[in-house]
Amino acid sequence: MKKKTRNIILIAVVAAVGVAALAVALHGSRKATFKQDFHIADTSTVTRIFLADKQDHQVLLTRVADSSWLVDNQYPANQPLIDLFLETLNTMRIRQQVNRNAVPTIIKDLAARAIKVEVYQREPLIDWFGHRLRLFPRERLTATYYVGRETQDMLGSYMFRDGDKVPCIIHIPGFRGFPTPRFVTDPLKWRSHTIVDLTVGQIERVELEIPASPEESFAVVRTPEGFDFQLLATHQRVPAFDTARVARFLASFTWLNFDEFASIVPNTADSSLTGAPRTILRITDTAGITRQVATYIKYTNPQDLEFIADPETYENFDVNRLYAIISGGSNPNAPIDTVLIQYHIFDNILQPASFFLGKQ
Repeated sequence: MKKKTRNIILIAVVAAVGVAALAVALHGSRKATFKQDFHIADTSTVTRIFLADKQDHQVLLTRVADSSWLVDNQYPANQPLIDLFLETLNTMRIRQQVNRNAVPTIIKDLAARAIKVEVYQREPLIDWFGHRLRLFPRERLTATYYVGRETQDMLGSYMFRDGDKVPCIIHIPGFRGFPTPRFVTDPLKWRSHTIVDLTVGQIERVELEIPASPEESFAVVRTPEGFDFQLLATHQRVPAFDTARVARFLASFTWLNFDEFASIVPNTADSSLTGAPRTILRITDTAGITRQVATYIKYTNPQDLEFIADPETYENFDVNRLYAIISGGSNPNAPIDTVLIQYHIFDNILQPASFFLGKQ
């Protein structure tokens, strides 16, 4: 009986110690602000990030693999921007606490214009003995920040973290600037600009349709021996073509990107989008997934004619960029995007069949 009683007491003591340790781990005091615990020490455990501003812009970033993220659970994320943001969370440091006399003003300013940032991490419920015992991992909200305007010297930003008593001035050591611009709430700016990223070995078929010149439309199709060049109008295989130009053509689909989303560019309601496309590019990979890019001439602003002394010198077309409407891909429910692409990026791609047959 005594042995049973001792066991019960021992279990109770161990449980009490465990609960106390867990309470300290989960609700640790932040009285010592200058412990420099404002940053996220291990960004590899970050699973979700939510950002929102006072203008009703908000975005949710979700990790789906070690180095792959989604925007609003639907669109592939711009990985370099994700990497920069995680680096910011990891490297930002407290430069100083806000002066006591300035605290009411800064709190009022943060309440009016701050960007709210929620960081979720996958962490163990029990993390004892210097991370040697880590049990029951789960996702939880680990930090909520309110990101404000820049300091007068433009080298720091005012921020407040839930659980702290006063705001702080946060900076990134070695960075000549302030962190605020890195906290982006526009979902479009977080989205990837990649149209396709295929090696030659992953390409099954590429075709370029030119509605105004059907005889110049063609397809490059994979065969057991390599690739065939075919004319779309006749479905005829062309035995002799410029292999170097076709090789450059196929190599152009490795990390092929557009310039920017047209919806964030002024004057996007362009009449050029109502007509027939200039070209229609279809890229099919070996998994059978097809991505389509329809291009349209981008006209310059006709209102500029009012301010040009010699209208004969007016360029009707944008000589650097054109519109593209992108559709298809691995997600059948993905919306159609209108974007801007650069001519010099697509120079090896949007060429007529005669270019690859050595006729021009």
